[in-house]
Amino acid sequence: MIELKDNALYFSFPDVHSKAKLSISFKKTLRIPDDGKDYPLPPGLGDFPLEHVDDYAPILPEKWQERGGVMLPMYQSEAMWINFHSSHLYDHGAKYPFAVKIAAGKINAVTGESWSNGLSRNPQDYMVVPDQPWLDGYCVEKGTIRQFVAMPLGEGYSPEEQINKSAETGGLQIEVYPMKRKAFEKRWPVKPFTQAVFISQGEILYCSSPDMALGLGGRMRQEIYEDEFEMSEWDLNTCSRCFVHLTDSKSWQAVTGKNPPSLPLTARDYSDHGLPWFEYYSDSKPLPGAKILGKLKSITEMGKSKSIDPLPENDSADPDKIITIHRKSTPDQVREWRGRG
Repeated sequence: MIELKDNALYFSFPDVHSKAKLSISFKKTLRIPDDGKDYPLPPGLGDFPLEHVDDYAPILPEKWQERGGVMLPMYQSEAMWINFHSSHLYDHGAKYPFAVKIAAGKINAVTGESWSNGLSRNPQDYMVVPDQPWLDGYCVEKGTIRQFVAMPLGEGYSPEEQINKSAETGGLQIEVYPMKRKAFEKRWPVKPFTQAVFISQGEILYCSSPDMALGLGGRMRQEIYEDEFEMSEWDLNTCSRCFVHLTDSKSWQAVTGKNPPSLPLTARDYSDHGLPWFEYYSDSKPLPGAKILGKLKSITEMGKSKSIDPLPENDSADPDKIITIHRKSTPDQVREWRGRG
């Protein structure tokens, strides 16, 4: 079952386990410069608003009505990252694991391959949550992604258009599989006593079409981790799928009657104000990256081939305040909150 609550998608699998729950939210963020440099992780600047497609079906494109799901607004050349949060079972001392597939325009963000249902290990076409806390873009090399940046569908910037030579889909596609209950309880048996400790914790353009796609923005240091579990531990007969439609902010206002989010800061302005960037470290083994994605043109490179400048405010930034976030090393360690917002 998928529910929309507080601008997040909640995936729950009560037939597998009453606490097998995963939330996915979409974060506004800085668009890092597309200048060939590798940047650390930018911060989260609040959630993108989400709305049910069915609530506005009569005035939306027919293909959106057919696919259902949710929609969110993005300014042209605006960036996002996707946040994952799985439920913590304190009596087991662990978060419930999920296998999550993300595609943009039905191009897998991890492998660069066309969308297919189910999970594949060769190459691995999914991420494992909670090991993978977030995803900022397309995995182009080992330890490097190209940031998700919104561009009009149909102008050639997205991997869908560069690989498939078509502009049929756009948006995001999400597929979630829970771990089997028996596998979870075998790995993390109930503890005889668990004490829970809680810690609180320039110019952007509009496009004329409501359909948006995610092009390849600047380079960022981020690893996508190998699955450390056995394929047999995933419940391949149980999954939930959702389509996330991307609309330009002007169309969002026309359809919903609600104002889109405010314009984001530029990366240069952010760094000039001495605000923090982030580095995330884990002992897990990273995936090698998708060769096909690494060969695609970034938005700036595609713009040069068109003799246009598609990314305003693309000046290089110099992050000098970087906060390191470590994945906790022991099951009982309480991790301090030093996250991205």
